[in-house]
Amino acid sequence: MEERRAVYFVSDVHLGLKLGDPAEREARFVKFLKDIPREGTRAVCMLGDIWDFWYEYRDVVPREGARVVSEMIQLMDDGIEVWYCAGNHDIWTYSFFESLGVRMIRQPYFTDIDGRTFCLGHGDCLGGAKWSYRLMLKIFHCRTAQVLFSTLHPWLAYRFGLGWSDSNRRTHKPYHFECEKEPLYAFAGKTLAERKVDCFVFGHFHDGVDVTMPEGSRFVVLKDWMSGGAPHAVWTGEEIVTSF
Repeated sequence: MEERRAVYFVSDVHLGLKLGDPAEREARFVKFLKDIPREGTRAVCMLGDIWDFWYEYRDVVPREGARVVSEMIQLMDDGIEVWYCAGNHDIWTYSFFESLGVRMIRQPYFTDIDGRTFCLGHGDCLGGAKWSYRLMLKIFHCRTAQVLFSTLHPWLAYRFGLGWSDSNRRTHKPYHFECEKEPLYAFAGKTLAERKVDCFVFGHFHDGVDVTMPEGSRFVVLKDWMSGGAPHAVWTGEEIVTSF
C-alpha cells in the first residue's frame, strides 16, 4: 500500500452564503472532497470559513453543507485525517466536529509534515488587526455572549447570522493581498526570527498568494471558492503545490 503523505489545504468556501450560486458552490466542494485520492493522502486541512455561519446548539447544527459533513466522515472512514481550524465565520464550533473524529486545531498551529515545519491558521488577527475587528472577535469568544445567543431560536439565530454575513460580504470590495504591507506577512517574518518554519499556509483574505520569503520559506494564502474552480494547496510529500 502506498504511504500516506499528501496533505490538502482549503479554506473560505463559505457554505450557505447567498451570493452567486450557493448550491453549485457546495456541489463543487463536495466533488473536490470526493476526488481526493484515497491512496497516498494523509490529511485534509480545512483552514476556516468553510461555513459562512456556524453555530452549535447542544442538539442542533446548521443544515447547510450536510453533504460536506458526510464527505468529511467518509474521508475519515477511508483512513484520511480531517483537521479543522475555525475561522471568523465558523468561530462557534464547540464539540460536534470533534465528536465525529475531526482534529480541531487553533492558530497558529505548528506541525511537522515529512520533516518540514508548517505554520497553519485561518490568518485573521495574526500580526494584528483593526481594533473594531478585535473587539468583535472578543465578543464572539465571550462565554456570556455565547450563552445569550444560544437563547435565540435556531430559526432566528441562523437567519440573523447569515443575513449579517451576507450584508457584510456585499459591501466588501475584492481584496488584494500586498505581502510586505500585511500584518500577516510581518507575523511570518517575526516567527522566522524565532524558529524555523518551512511553509506558512493561511486563508481569510480571499486572494491567492504563493511567494517565497527572503528567508526561503513558502508563504501561501488560499483563495476563496466564490469565483469558481477548486482553490487549494497540497503537500505532495516533497513540495507544496498551489492551485488557484
